Amino acid sequence: MSIVTNQTTELIGKTPVYQLPNTNIYVKLEKYNVGGSVKDRAVLGMLQDAKEKGRIHEDSIIVEATSGNTGIALAMVGAILHIKTVIIMPESMSKERRELIKAYGAQLILTPKETGMKGALERANEILEKYPNAFTLGQFVNPANPDMHYRTTGAEIVEQVPNVDVFVAGIGTGGTFTGVTRRLKEHNPNLKAIAVEPTGSPAITEGKGGPHKIQGIGAGFIPENFDESLMDGVQTVSDEEAFSEVQTFMRESGVSIGLSAGAAIVAAKRIAREEPKANIVVIAPDGVEKYLSLLDFANNEYVK
Repeated sequence: MSIVTNQTTELIGKTPVYQLPNTNIYVKLEKYNVGGSVKDRAVLGMLQDAKEKGRIHEDSIIVEATSGNTGIALAMVGAILHIKTVIIMPESMSKERRELIKAYGAQLILTPKETGMKGALERANEILEKYPNAFTLGQFVNPANPDMHYRTTGAEIVEQVPNVDVFVAGIGTGGTFTGVTRRLKEHNPNLKAIAVEPTGSPAITEGKGGPHKIQGIGAGFIPENFDESLMDGVQTVSDEEAFSEVQTFMRESGVSIGLSAGAAIVAAKRIAREEPKANIVVIAPDGVEKYLSLLDFANNEYVK
């Protein structure tokens, strides 16, 4: 159905699902949100919640620590609402993500790559303590994050793929995994929900973080918004496996996916080999366009 609107927020959600040929793997393509990622949903939900609770005022400053996509979504919505936005992210995040945030008019602060997301969160807290009119959406702890995915992403999947047996998602803030899984398990209590994390940052499987190149997941700690009680299994995926799958998927489907999507599809294909009749739904959080400066497709490797 075509949409004509002058409200940018109406272009968030209702994303398509692509079925991998000759498989029962269904990939929900979140790059088709107006801001280019699944984080558009969470940001909209958290901002709506903040407005309802009277937390947003004319002189408010939104301060958020993010690995990138939430920052882009916040910068976009901040521009629409004319709210000053400050984004803090590790300097290791891709150049494309940084430039998009600045293009929307937000202020960008980079923290040392060695401190990862923890360092970005600490810097955000320093700013919040300094400015009384500053507030954070707190994507890692804000229940409005998973609630938005329960109400929209999960509801859409139920309509698009009625008989889901397995749900697979990478763990960033945990919001997508938790919200969607809650919705899907209401329809199928026997559904298996599989979390995906980088081999280099196995916070769920080994309780520790570490460096990796799959941007958007693997923050190095277990977020409050990640409800482990909903998880039926976890898969770890290496940087190399994720990049290889991005290339394979794009060259076979003609559809762009990002690195965390590549990781999730690797996990889904493993499950499909063990359970060939299972209907498996995978979240593809964004496209590869935000990572081109990090990838060398000609030589099938990450840029060193």
